[in-house]
Amino acid sequence: MFPVELRGTKAQTLLWAHEHEIEPAAVRQLRNIAQLEWVYGVRVMPDVHLGKGATVGSVIAMRDAVAPAAVGVDIGCGMESVRTDLTAADLPDDLRGLRARIEAAVPVGFQAHKEAVNVARLGAEFAGSHGDAARKARGWDRFWGAFGDLDPGVGALESKAHKQMGSLGGGNHFIEVCLDEHERVWILLHSGSRNIGKELAERHMAVARTLPHNRDLPDRDLAVFLSGTPEMDAYRRDLTWAQEYAARNRAVMLSLVCRAVRDEFAGREVLFETPISCHHNYVAEEMVDGMPMLITRKGAVRAGEGDLALIPGSMGTRSYVVRGKGNPASFQSASHGAGRRMSRTKAKKQFTVADLVAQTEGVESRKDAGVVDEIPAAYKGIDEVIEAQRDLVDVVATLRQVLCVKG
Repeated sequence: MFPVELRGTKAQTLLWAHEHEIEPAAVRQLRNIAQLEWVYGVRVMPDVHLGKGATVGSVIAMRDAVAPAAVGVDIGCGMESVRTDLTAADLPDDLRGLRARIEAAVPVGFQAHKEAVNVARLGAEFAGSHGDAARKARGWDRFWGAFGDLDPGVGALESKAHKQMGSLGGGNHFIEVCLDEHERVWILLHSGSRNIGKELAERHMAVARTLPHNRDLPDRDLAVFLSGTPEMDAYRRDLTWAQEYAARNRAVMLSLVCRAVRDEFAGREVLFETPISCHHNYVAEEMVDGMPMLITRKGAVRAGEGDLALIPGSMGTRSYVVRGKGNPASFQSASHGAGRRMSRTKAKKQFTVADLVAQTEGVESRKDAGVVDEIPAAYKGIDEVIEAQRDLVDVVATLRQVLCVKG
């Protein structure tokens, strides 16, 4: 059934969704992207919806160019998950205590740690049972030492960036405790590069709009940087750093959550397997049809053959661990989640706290007006999204939420 071609575009645009199911503004956005002279091809995932500048759920192959909007402002946003040796039988009937421990360990929303997390101690604490955290705890001096090379406009934000390392953020970001089909307990989280990634992205987007070659674009938000220019070099430098910040942020958060879980089960040793981690807002250099391309995935994950990835649903449904099939038709990509079916503003107008309570029954979570815009009905059905990309990924595990922390 999929993919289907979006007709009348300059660059080939293949959809893992039906055009009539996509909001008209998002279709126009996709057409604008495909008209750019540097674009080789566009691939559209089943969770597609309108985004700023570039569409969420889009994979764009460009020759010697990158559009910052095709990455988005939350550079490096993605997922991380780990399976534990706990089972459903080990969990208490009331999960409020565990949620409180996690919320005490990880700042949410606009909050940050009062003092930067001691990542060296955190990494040592998990060496042997959470080895990925220990590995990522190395190289911090190199990482933070590169801060001074970033855009001068963010120089005053270094202290804030330190304190936000290991924090969740808000919106659709979350920390969850889930059960798979075999009643095994998983930890799953979704976050990005926090305020520092947003600040870097917005500064570079503003620069791109001023460049002469972007003067006649159908949408100025699609402004691009060209390879071999100082502007591109500066963007790629900051982008690479922000992508690493996001990955490190998730690793630190996961370790903090694992520690909270260990504290909750102080009477036994809790073991953690090797984590699964993936970006879904990023740039990569990849080969397409035998040619080197700059691939931007905005709301999409890499699904190369054998690649493990995480595709979450909404806070009251389920999420999936998947393995990529390496389908070249999608530029070896898959969706990053369920995708919104309505804006946050519309969701707040259409649904009440009572609706949220009903739709998140059985999940220990916030159930107040502050997260009504994250109600499951504001998202597409995750099962249908997974079904639409059976040629892109195989399902490894299905996770249902029993606890969800949101900002």
